[in-house]
Amino acid sequence: MAATFEDYNAAIKAFWNGRDLQSQKQIDTGKVDAGTRGSVTGGLHLSALQDLIANEFASLKAMGAEVRQSGIIPLPGFYRRAKNWDIVVTYNGILVAAIECKSQVGSFGNNFNNRTEEAIGNAVDLWRAYEGGLLGPFKPWLGFVFVIEHAPKSTTIVRDHGTPLYRTDPEFDNSSYVRRYQLLFERLVRERLYDAACLITSVKGEGIHEEPVPEVSTRNLTAAIAGRIAYIQGLA
Repeated sequence: MAATFEDYNAAIKAFWNGRDLQSQKQIDTGKVDAGTRGSVTGGLHLSALQDLIANEFASLKAMGAEVRQSGIIPLPGFYRRAKNWDIVVTYNGILVAAIECKSQVGSFGNNFNNRTEEAIGNAVDLWRAYEGGLLGPFKPWLGFVFVIEHAPKSTTIVRDHGTPLYRTDPEFDNSSYVRRYQLLFERLVRERLYDAACLITSVKGEGIHEEPVPEVSTRNLTAAIAGRIAYIQGLA
């Protein structure tokens, strides 16, 4: 059964609960990371969202497909040996889907470039591995889901430091970090580095605040997954 907006909304609320529980666990054990890092180093904060997306492939599991979403799930790379993905679906040797789920809460200026480079690099590395014959004969399907905190520092115009040697893309003029992520994921999908992506903003402790771009929304992600499932069922 396809996931609904309400399903995703509940998963985002669970995301915040997971962060809070992870922080409390570290406090209780006396092992507290700096800043907000303690909220995510336990790795459970996005589990509800990953469960929801993995369950989208339930109909393929009935056919014998494997849906992996926990532990270490490495796929071969080309520029590096391997990369762990959050959700990996396989069927009869076919890489049905590889999906990454990431979030950003606070520290927007420090982490934006890291998140951007990660999203681009992961896709480029995997596609090159596919072209090099490391992932079988069938074209993989890649997805990326990103949750960003809706806060003043993520939604106001970024005050960039330094003047680039050449004119930057005017689309980035007077843009917030949320706007820059919009452009990133729109372009990653349009350039076919990812088959589908999803950008969600959320106020701390709440559900989905906004899905700024229909092209990279939960609804579009669900539709794209359904299309991939139909393709695999057709092959079977």
